[in-house]
Amino acid sequence: MKKHSLRDMWARHSAEWRDTAQIASQWREAAELDPRLLESRASTGWWDLIAEGRITLLVSREYEHLLMAVSAPEGRPKLSFFPIPHPSGLAADRKAQRVYVASTRNPNQVYVFRPACGKLDRLDVTAKQWPGSPLAPVATTTYPGSLYMHDLAVLGGQLFANAVGHNAVVRLGAQGCFERVWWPRCIEQDGNPVVGRNHIQLNSIAAGKTIRDSFFSSSSAEISRLRPGHLNYPVNGRGVIFSGGTREPICTGLTRPHSARLEPANRAASGRTIGNGRRLWVANSGYGELGYVNGGKLEVIARLPGWTRGLCIIGDIALVGTSRVIPKFARYAPGLDVSLSRCAIHAVSLSSGRVLAKLEWPLGNQVFALDWMDAKHTEGFVFEAGARNFKKETAFFYTQFSGPGN
Repeated sequence: MKKHSLRDMWARHSAEWRDTAQIASQWREAAELDPRLLESRASTGWWDLIAEGRITLLVSREYEHLLMAVSAPEGRPKLSFFPIPHPSGLAADRKAQRVYVASTRNPNQVYVFRPACGKLDRLDVTAKQWPGSPLAPVATTTYPGSLYMHDLAVLGGQLFANAVGHNAVVRLGAQGCFERVWWPRCIEQDGNPVVGRNHIQLNSIAAGKTIRDSFFSSSSAEISRLRPGHLNYPVNGRGVIFSGGTREPICTGLTRPHSARLEPANRAASGRTIGNGRRLWVANSGYGELGYVNGGKLEVIARLPGWTRGLCIIGDIALVGTSRVIPKFARYAPGLDVSLSRCAIHAVSLSSGRVLAKLEWPLGNQVFALDWMDAKHTEGFVFEAGARNFKKETAFFYTQFSGPGN
C-alpha cells in the first residue's frame, strides 16, 4: 500500500469515534440521527400537564433507536434524547434514582442511567455545574439475544424482564447471568416449560410487590403451530393477561395486549380491582384501546389513533403511547385504521376516559415504553432536540460524575 494511502487511512481512523453520542451509546450510527425524527408538536395543555406533575417523562422509540425525555423546567418545554440501538422496555427505579433500558438486538443489553450529581474539577476545561442533572449511562450488561427482552420491572430492588424468546419472566443478574423465575402453566409439556422458542409473545409486567402479586400480558395462551412473527399468526381476541399467583389467565379476549400496569397503590380506585384494591390496566394494541380488567374482560375507557403501547399512570392520568402500524403486520391490528395511526403520547383521564392533551412526533414511528422520574432529580439527557451543542456535550461527558453520593 502506498505511503499516502496509509496516511489517509490512519487519519480516517483518528477522526472516527469522536462524537460523544457514539461513545456514550457505543453505537457508531448514533452520529447520523435524522433531526426530523425529533420534531414534535404539542396540543394545548400538554406542557402545563408535565410542569404541574413535576415529572420527566421517559419514552423509548424502538425502531428509531431513541430514548427520549420530556420535561418542563420552570414551565419551559424541554425535549432531550439519548441514542440506543432498538430500545424496548424501560423501568425507572425512583427510589434508587436509576433508569434501566433494554436494548433488544442480538445480543440483548440493559443500560443503566443515573442523574449526574456533580462534576470533576479540571484545569483543562471550564464547565459549570450541569443544570437539570442530566441522566448519564453508568453501566451496561450483555445478555443472550434469545431472551428477546421486552418489558422491564423493578420488584424488591431487583430487575426483572419478559424473556419473550423463552416464554418466561427472568431475574437479571450481573455479568450476563439470568434466572427464569416464572412462566404460565400453558407452556408446560410433560411437566416441563417449553423455553426453546417464542410461542406466546409474553411481553409485559404489571409489577406488584412480588412476582406472585404481578400480572403478565401475552398474545395467546397456548402453544400452536404458527408462532408470533408469522404473518398468519392468529391474534384477534387471542390475547390474555396471566396471574402471577395462579399462572392462569384472568382476562381474555384481547388482541396483541401490551404494557399491563397496576395503578398506583395510593390512588383511590373505583370499579373492579385486582388484589390490594388496585385496578389492572392494559393497552389493547390491536384495537388502539386503553382499559382495565373487569370480570375477566377488558373495560375500555379510551380509543386512540394508533397501536397502543407504552403506559404509565400518575394519579388520575394515564400517559399512553401510540405507534404507527408496521405495514407487513397490519393484520395484527384488525381494530385500527392504519392510515390514521400516529406516533404520539396521550394524557388520558382515568375517571372520564377523555384525552386531556397529547404530544406527537409527526415523522415518528414506534413508541414502546413509558416511565417517569421526579423532575427535581433529573430533567432528561444532555443531548437536546433541535441544534446540538457539541462543545457542551463533550464537556459534560468529560467531567460529569454520577457516583454513590447521588
